Amino acid sequence: MPAPHSRPAGIVGLLLGLFLLLITPALHALELEQVREGFPGADRLEAAESQWPVSAVRAGDELLGYAFESIDVAPIPAYSGKPVNMLVAFDLEGRIVQADVLGHEEPIMLVGIPEARLEGFADDHVPAHVNDRMKVGDNLDAISGATVTVIVVSDTIMRAARQVAAEQGIIEDPSIGPAATVRQDVFEPADWETLSGDGTLRRLHLTHGEVDASFEGTPAEDYLHTPQPAERTFIELFYTYLNPPTAGRNLLGDTGYEQLMAELDEGEHAIAVMGRGDYSFKGSGYVRGGIFDRLELSQGNTTVSFHDRDHIRLGGLGIEGAPTFDERDIFIVREEAAFDPGQPWQLELLVRRASGPLDTEFSRFSADYSVPEAYIERPEPPVEEPIWVQVWRDNAFQIGVLVAGLLVLTVIMLFQDVLARHPRILRPLRLGFLVYTLVFIGWYSLAQLSVVNILTFTNSLISGFSWGSFLIDPMMFILWSFVAVTLLLWGRGVFCGWLCPFGALQDLVNKAARRLGVKQIEVPFGLHERLWAIKYILLLGLFALSLHSLGTAERYAEVEPFKTAITLRFQREWGFLLYALGLVAISAFNHKFYCRYVCPLGAGLAIPARLRLFDWLKRHRGSCGTPCQICANECEVAAIHPDGRINANECHYCLDCQITYHDDQRCPPVIKRRKRYEKAARMAAGQGGVETHDPGSAGNSKLQRIPTYQED
Repeated sequence: MPAPHSRPAGIVGLLLGLFLLLITPALHALELEQVREGFPGADRLEAAESQWPVSAVRAGDELLGYAFESIDVAPIPAYSGKPVNMLVAFDLEGRIVQADVLGHEEPIMLVGIPEARLEGFADDHVPAHVNDRMKVGDNLDAISGATVTVIVVSDTIMRAARQVAAEQGIIEDPSIGPAATVRQDVFEPADWETLSGDGTLRRLHLTHGEVDASFEGTPAEDYLHTPQPAERTFIELFYTYLNPPTAGRNLLGDTGYEQLMAELDEGEHAIAVMGRGDYSFKGSGYVRGGIFDRLELSQGNTTVSFHDRDHIRLGGLGIEGAPTFDERDIFIVREEAAFDPGQPWQLELLVRRASGPLDTEFSRFSADYSVPEAYIERPEPPVEEPIWVQVWRDNAFQIGVLVAGLLVLTVIMLFQDVLARHPRILRPLRLGFLVYTLVFIGWYSLAQLSVVNILTFTNSLISGFSWGSFLIDPMMFILWSFVAVTLLLWGRGVFCGWLCPFGALQDLVNKAARRLGVKQIEVPFGLHERLWAIKYILLLGLFALSLHSLGTAERYAEVEPFKTAITLRFQREWGFLLYALGLVAISAFNHKFYCRYVCPLGAGLAIPARLRLFDWLKRHRGSCGTPCQICANECEVAAIHPDGRINANECHYCLDCQITYHDDQRCPPVIKRRKRYEKAARMAAGQGGVETHDPGSAGNSKLQRIPTYQED
């Protein structure tokens, strides 16, 4: 029976074992059946040597390729602000053999577009090479209504595959740019001690004891081996990179350095190796035409062996303070090695020892080297372009047209007083802008703002804000930026009355219905005020749901018909279709019924709009509402109270009340002033004492004084 004090340790061990059991699937969650589609002959998966949880796919002892989950390698935020997780697999040639969607939280895909569409889009990447440029609209078909999502999916597949393929040596690392270059203008006279101290010269010192220890447990440990004192020097090796003038000129002298540089072709490099001790780094077995089998250079995945043609004997050293060496040699690294002086490299010393009559064992000792930064110039490292930059560039036309439209709308808002005096200009202009909003912003660009955007933004502030999530859709980003500004200047009405595609659709339908004589159904103002609350209740409900589950809130956000009517252009299941068409039909009898009573997006915009800085809409003090009710009766969204006040939270900024405000045929205060003006003009004309110009008389002028008129 175990001692009592061992029980806690056993419990801790059990808990630790359970913890490891729980986390192991998270680290290597892929199962063999998941990769059968890409590797039909695979019989097992094993963990690859990787910084990420990548699985090597094998059939027996044969390596077939690699598979992994993209969220571990390239977690690129999508439209929801969260990455789409993909299973990506490629073979040893770098060809993608499988791309499957494992999970996502994209609102457009959660309800609206069949999951099979996204799966089919992912499959279109097979059998592209990891270095291919896959582009939506070019060699990939887009999914209408989910453009941002599919762009992210494609970028996730290709970027993650490139990173893993580069790590496994299948392709060159895309993060490594052009090689560094040696600065020929940097030279400082220096002695041996100085160059040894600043890292220009490096040293590898091995004792017999260290070398003997490396052969322990091998057949060569004692075979024909004569022990030497452990502290005795086996080899003391000094080495350096000669191309920088501070290293080469000081070691070789000016003449020797210039001769060496003249002998090197472009892209070639020289290293000096100097040694002393009981072991030769060249070896006595070296013959002309052979290879130096005791010395190698390695950088990254490249190993350089030196042949006799790569060797130059180094005579006397031209530097003060140099020790005496048994061997001094220069070795040339040829261009095909793609040596980069800006990257670390290693000088490998191989020590061979007999382990039998015909067998040998060897030990490898590495000596690190990094060229001092002062000697080299590094090019700017390549930066993989953020996905949103590509999206903005590819949507330059849409962005240009949208910005132009927003500039026009800004001019309309700034000069609304001038335009309101000319309804023959303003009314056709507004009608044309509504068509532009519905057709271009809505059905063409699919830039219908939604309450989902508000929920996603709020969620990102809580869970971690990322600009990339919002910049990825340029049309939405520009629209939201513009709406944010207009909320402070004019309130919610600029968006609801001018920039909402579904609102524009309802407005146009209602205008057509009125032209056709369809009788309008108006809600009594008392009931109308209470119905306003519905959209605020819906907004609060969706917000509460989003705090629990953003995905659930996005599903219930289907109370908005925007996805059906605008994003999917009425191409959807019959239930959603009937709902959207029903709201459009109601708008023919009651102007913008959905916007006034149901829209949670409008409620969400009305809350910050209370911070607006200006009241642009003019009213006649003391006249509006008591007794005049013309504007209140004609306001199509009933945003004017019976007492004449305009409720800015409900106003859609159609400017009809401003047209009436300046109309001297319909607005009682302005009519009164006009009549007073006309009466004064007639009286002045009858007295004949005021100068004016009579355009009816040719060549003669009759002067008349007419009183001026200024509005409040």
